[in-house]
Amino acid sequence: MPKLKLSEILDDKPVKVTVELPAKLHRDLVVYAQVLGYETGSPISDPTRLIAPMLQQFIATDRAFAKARRASDRNESASL
Repeated sequence: MPKLKLSEILDDKPVKVTVELPAKLHRDLVVYAQVLGYETGSPISDPTRLIAPMLQQFIATDRAFAKARRASDRNESASL
């Protein structure tokens, strides 16, 4: 079985956000939670808890975003 990009879910103080998901995406999220629960040995009772770690993983691995963020940080530093 291939290794999933997510690992265990850490508790952190959340910010409440309401999101509407297409039904197919929600079904995929449920299945992903089942597979992840099997891989980690920790069942995931609420698949929506995967959304934040998935977004974090996506942002962390987006090279174009990282480049744009560095450029933005340099611009902010230069204006101080």
